[in-house]
Amino acid sequence: MTGRLEGKVALITGAGSGIGRATSLLFAREGAKIVACDFNPEGNAETVRMIEQQGGTAHAVRVDVTVAQDVEAAVQVALDQYSALDVMYNNAGTGEQHTSIMELDEREWERVFAVNVKGVFLGIKYGAAAMLKTGKGGSIVNTASVAGIVGNPGYAAYSGSKAACIQVTRTAALELARSNIRVNAIAPTFIATPMVESMVSTHRDPQRAMQKLGNIIPLGRLGRPEEVANAALFLASDESSFMTGAVLVLDGGLTVQ
Repeated sequence: MTGRLEGKVALITGAGSGIGRATSLLFAREGAKIVACDFNPEGNAETVRMIEQQGGTAHAVRVDVTVAQDVEAAVQVALDQYSALDVMYNNAGTGEQHTSIMELDEREWERVFAVNVKGVFLGIKYGAAAMLKTGKGGSIVNTASVAGIVGNPGYAAYSGSKAACIQVTRTAALELARSNIRVNAIAPTFIATPMVESMVSTHRDPQRAMQKLGNIIPLGRLGRPEEVANAALFLASDESSFMTGAVLVLDGGLTVQ
């Protein structure tokens, strides 16, 4: 631990598993107090337990990121418990199972966009409001995807929503820059998380499907949640103090082929 977030308060959505859990644990080790938010209270509680076990401080909040009142209330918890919000990490996300555009159900499209776009919008809106209230500025980080940069057949809703996430990030960065609130995005490729496992679960051999995903990446493997967490730490910390509106690609070389 080097204390890169010492004395800061970070709210992380999707904290109950995968990238969100890895980031929550890392931020806590680096000195941040964590407001862990997730729709799954059991997974979220386990993340908080793990943080406390390693000597950190965390508070669990059940949040549906598509509901404005939930997101606003979670931000208020940060202010009530710790009197600040320095880092807002809009990480919660979802995706559809492999489906062609012709077969994609409209309700599934709306579900994915609600989480991946509306959830980010609400996180920025209420997170930035808290940062403006305290007057200290802050860092907002959003989890996008390389699927929002290049085409991704079979995942139109996911790809479209992540492209929207990138543009919302850039727009918010311009609007909030003079308030010393930085807004950046991370664009990972396939990461070994429960969400990716769910997205390939309809394949005849899901394990083989996961291996094939790794094989298309030049580095020859899927990314690890901890690797994305390290990128989020950089963007959350003062080390990236001159970065805003950026999209940090973590794809093992996938998009340079």
